[in-house]
Amino acid sequence: MSLIDDALSANATIATDNDPDRERPPAPKIAIVTCADPRLSGILGVLGLNEADVDMIRNVGTVIDEDSIRSLVISTRVLGTTEIMIINHDGCGMTVFTDDELQDRLRHETGAWPIAPARFYSFTDTEQNTREQMQKARSHPWISADVPVRGFVYDLASRRLTEVFPVDATVAAP
Repeated sequence: MSLIDDALSANATIATDNDPDRERPPAPKIAIVTCADPRLSGILGVLGLNEADVDMIRNVGTVIDEDSIRSLVISTRVLGTTEIMIINHDGCGMTVFTDDELQDRLRHETGAWPIAPARFYSFTDTEQNTREQMQKARSHPWISADVPVRGFVYDLASRRLTEVFPVDATVAAP
C-alpha cells in the first residue's frame, strides 16, 4: 500500500468527525510565507498561533514570486490579513546548489531544455535572501503600505526565530 493509499484510508476515518466551524469562510489575521521543508510543518505550534488565524503560504525556499504575491494580495485585500511574516530557515536545501548547476544537471539527466521555471531561486545567505523576499513583498503596489512585512530566520535546532531587518538604503549626508 502506498503512502497516498494510507492517507486516503486515514481520511475516510477522520472525515466522519465533521466540525461545522470548518465550513465558515476563512478569516486569517496574519499571512506567513515559509519554506515547504517538512521540518517547518509544526511552525504554528512553535509560534503559539492557531491554524484559523494564519494564511499559510509555503514554497521551496520561501520565495516571494508571482504565485506567492498572488496569494498575499488575496490574503490582505480579500481575506483581511493585517500582517505578513516571512520565515526562512537555516539549513535550507536551496543553499546547496546554484540555479545554473541544477539546470545543467536536469538538462543532462533529461536531455530537455524547458523554458520554465526560469529560475529556481537558490541562494547562499539566508539573512540576505530574507531581506530580498521582504523587499519584494513590501514593494508590490497591491500590498498596502499599512500591512507590516517582517522577516525572520528560524533555527531548526533551537526552534527560535531571529528577526531580519531591512537594510536602510538611505545614507546620511556627510
